[in-house]
Amino acid sequence: MEQFLKDPSIYTLARGPLVWIAFLVFFVGIFYRIWEVVKLAKKERIIYPYLSLKYTLRSITHWLIPYASISMRRHPWFTIITFVFHICLIFTPIFLLAHIELWYESWKIRWWSLPQSIADVMTLTVILCAILLLIRRVIQPDVRFLSTKGDYFALIITVLPFITGFLAHYELLLDYKIMLLIHFISGEIMLILIPFTRLSHMFLFWLIRAHTGSEFGAVRRSRDY
Repeated sequence: MEQFLKDPSIYTLARGPLVWIAFLVFFVGIFYRIWEVVKLAKKERIIYPYLSLKYTLRSITHWLIPYASISMRRHPWFTIITFVFHICLIFTPIFLLAHIELWYESWKIRWWSLPQSIADVMTLTVILCAILLLIRRVIQPDVRFLSTKGDYFALIITVLPFITGFLAHYELLLDYKIMLLIHFISGEIMLILIPFTRLSHMFLFWLIRAHTGSEFGAVRRSRDY
């Protein structure tokens, strides 16, 4: 097995074709899910005609600002963990020097990168927040009751590229090439699964807020936050 994972052709496959397949499935999946949601929304006769840019932006703004909603203020620790988790989750891979260098090799495109020390802190923060969110799902009765296998799976597949990337960078646990290969594959699996799992909230969030914000603002004349 170890020799198989060290095979240069396997690394080339994970580093090349599988990356493009993952991105292709990711973008096609996103557009399909958005098209599917919009198509269903058009069949709805009450809320869709009342979609309002004003109330959509009002809703999105309040849900993007920490502690702007009542539910966030009721769960202060969960709120800060969630916001820190998502911020580090999004910005760390985008501004990680190693990722930028890969883009430069392929497309001759380069942008500003995070200092490695800050990237390490943000990576470890993602891992820590994921552990805290997992503990919350296990020990908090109402959250545990509502949690499904899909919720646990989504959390694991999200944090796995960060764990493997950190271990590969510092050559910990396994051979560097093997860990790097696992990092590539875990990241590609995450990209492929995003449109079809709980992780799809990363782009459906905006549509949900548009629907809910317009319903509460234009129809119920109340706030959704």
